[in-house]
Amino acid sequence: MLTDLNIKNFAIIDSLHVAFQPGLTILTGETGAGKSIIIDAVNLILGGRGSADLIRTGAEDATVEALFDLTGEEALLSFLAELGIETEGELLIKRVVARSGKNRVFIGGGLSTIAVLADVTRELINIYGQHESQTLLRPENHLVLLDGFAGLDFLRGDFAAIHGEFRGVKAEIQRLEEGERDAARQLDLLSYQSNEIGAAALVAGEEEVLEQERQLLAHGEKLLVNSQGAYDLLYGSDASILGQLRQVTTAVSDIRQIDPSLAELHETLQGAALQLEDGALALRDYASRVEADPERLQTVDDRLDLIGRLKKKYAPSVEEIIAFKEQVDRELALLTNREQARGELDGRLEGLTERLHALGRELSERRREAASALKAAMERELREIAMPHAVFEVAFEELAEPRPTGFERAEFLFSPNPGEVPRPLARIASGGELSRLMLALKQVHPESDVPTLVFDEVDTGIGGATSALVGKKLKNVAREQQVLCITHLPQVAAFADHHYRVEKRVVDGRTATAVSLLDNDERVAEMARMLGGARITDTTLEHAREMIAEAEL
Repeated sequence: MLTDLNIKNFAIIDSLHVAFQPGLTILTGETGAGKSIIIDAVNLILGGRGSADLIRTGAEDATVEALFDLTGEEALLSFLAELGIETEGELLIKRVVARSGKNRVFIGGGLSTIAVLADVTRELINIYGQHESQTLLRPENHLVLLDGFAGLDFLRGDFAAIHGEFRGVKAEIQRLEEGERDAARQLDLLSYQSNEIGAAALVAGEEEVLEQERQLLAHGEKLLVNSQGAYDLLYGSDASILGQLRQVTTAVSDIRQIDPSLAELHETLQGAALQLEDGALALRDYASRVEADPERLQTVDDRLDLIGRLKKKYAPSVEEIIAFKEQVDRELALLTNREQARGELDGRLEGLTERLHALGRELSERRREAASALKAAMERELREIAMPHAVFEVAFEELAEPRPTGFERAEFLFSPNPGEVPRPLARIASGGELSRLMLALKQVHPESDVPTLVFDEVDTGIGGATSALVGKKLKNVAREQQVLCITHLPQVAAFADHHYRVEKRVVDGRTATAVSLLDNDERVAEMARMLGGARITDTTLEHAREMIAEAEL
């Protein structure tokens, strides 16, 4: 709900802060005091047009801030999270209109756009009485309202789910049909690619192994000469290093017999001899394995060349070429089994079509039954609030193709006067009539759609007992939603949970609008003013007290 409204330099408002509460809030005041300006400020928060004309004389910009308490509004919080707007239960929205034309929008402390603002605030607040941001003026909402009244939300959800599956199958069939023209050519291409890659019998990791083998084969002679030469130096000749080391070891052994201090050196030389012998044997074994095999080298080169060509054509690595072939084979299987796949899809589509039409017929029948009931209920409610000749109807238009909402669209039609043909609300309903239409709809279908409702001009053209009935109906709505209502009628104001007076004041030679929350005595005095004009008497005061007491019963 709306908890706080801050307005600065907006029209004749210098600086204004209003704290709102749950329930029914009534705003009253003399004509021209600035009540409509407050509505204009709220409308700016809803994404309404901002122009320099709204800025108070002498100021460079106008600012409107609205703070909303979203406690318990889980759907709203999820919606905001989807938009990337994080909040911990409170949401601050700020709109700045500048003479320079650099208007700014802030949502949750971050810069945003008018489009996002409109999407967000549409879920927070609705104004009835002006021709902006209204549920009733958007025909796409009428079917939702009708389904809510008829209790068809679950059936509508089932239809939407089946419709989604229906569209998915149709899209698959369309893709198959569009592919028929190129199917043969695609089949040839995919077959060639699969066969070419398959014939290569690629193995993951083989390129690295082949590169290493090629390196050895290409330098086989050099490897053999060097390894054999190293072996000969170490072990294979009479003057080998190992032979000479043995002579050294024998000499040191003789010395050790006389001088035991060389015992450790003797052991070191013996260990070195053993290590050199192991190294020599390893070189001998290595030399025996070295091959100078030109044929094998050519085979390896040919294999690497094949892999290189495939990499240029299909993918940068053997592993990716293998994965590419797997994808090609899947597409081949789909193409090869097109007729079978098409048959299965046609069968699914036929079944879904039958279910869709069955649910659609049920939805249509129940909607038409509900439309008659809604017409009777709305016209009864409208008669009670001084619209005795009003006609309310629901017009249906059959659709050539089903939508997620069904096989028809619906639009509310309205005629306020006898002899007039009912027409779409946006073309005929005045602000006051729209307010009363929404009030009537809230009586026959009290489900909450947004947390806060603002009613302006709801009392236009009514008085007496009808006014009290309007106040009572507003009170009923306010049990479920926060309701703000501007009224000129004390009979409506009597039902307020919170009563504010809007008035003009002259400060330092300039006119400014002020809003005050009234206590009990101030509320009685304000209602007495509404009853008797500028002249307040004991009689009007007593009458005001009686009206408040009756409204509380």
